[in-house]
Amino acid sequence: MVTRSQSCAAGAGSRGKGEEPAPPRNQEVAAEERKNHMPVKRQRKAERLHVSYEASDGGKSEAADPLAVTVWEPQEWRQQLANIRIMRSRKDAPVDQLGAEHCCDPSAPPKQVQRYQVLLALMLSSQTKDQVTAGAMQRLRAQGLTVDSILQTDDNTLGKLIYPVGFWRSKVKFIKQTSAILQQRYDGDIPASLAELVALPGVGPKMAHLAMAVAWGTVSGIAVDTHVHRIANRLRWTKKMTKSPEETRAALEEWLPRELWSEINGLLVGFGQQICLPIHPRCQACLNQALCPSAQSF
Repeated sequence: MVTRSQSCAAGAGSRGKGEEPAPPRNQEVAAEERKNHMPVKRQRKAERLHVSYEASDGGKSEAADPLAVTVWEPQEWRQQLANIRIMRSRKDAPVDQLGAEHCCDPSAPPKQVQRYQVLLALMLSSQTKDQVTAGAMQRLRAQGLTVDSILQTDDNTLGKLIYPVGFWRSKVKFIKQTSAILQQRYDGDIPASLAELVALPGVGPKMAHLAMAVAWGTVSGIAVDTHVHRIANRLRWTKKMTKSPEETRAALEEWLPRELWSEINGLLVGFGQQICLPIHPRCQACLNQALCPSAQSF
């Protein structure tokens, strides 16, 4: 019996004596060899991601950046934003006078009391007009608005103090639960991280981002409420129409320069309160009428 290795050795020996070379392997074997030697497409794609650039002197530049990824952004958004700034230059919308940062007592010591009042104002503001939130905060502050004072207030009295804010019964429960957590875990202060804030009862992403900005001076993300959500979709500032404020926030943060994140909430909220109204927006008074994709819809 002749093994394959013996056959190969014999063939090599016969060629050494001047005989004709062995016939080529069959087509299937040849095809398999070609297949094994072909580069894999996945490897080629991975190699293209590691781009090196040549400097002007012909050498490779160590500091060269890889190919920039093209980021989607809305058409004419810079001009639209500039126009909104002009329309908001007077700072006379309700949010400018009655927003959460205006509802706390700036003279209340220590600082943690002010931060707590900011958080409560934000919790009350959900589904509530700024004027109503400010009125409720004024009544609470008249009673002495601290974590301890809230925990000592019975639910019935607290409900009367915050009424008629939206969903006031639920907010009574959330305020009590959150205040107890703050007393037990944070020594009466509010958390200094977004994750801990959204874990509190009755605190959503928008409130948490605003609390980080107003109470701690940290920009953690774009605070998106119904006004920002509505206007972003009307201006087509999202790649596709979004269905919730949180979806809008994620879409805006993909392209809007981070240095604008802290400004955009107050700017668009006031714009939504005065001009880009939910129903019957005042398009005739809007500087973006010719630039707004939704202007013809009203």
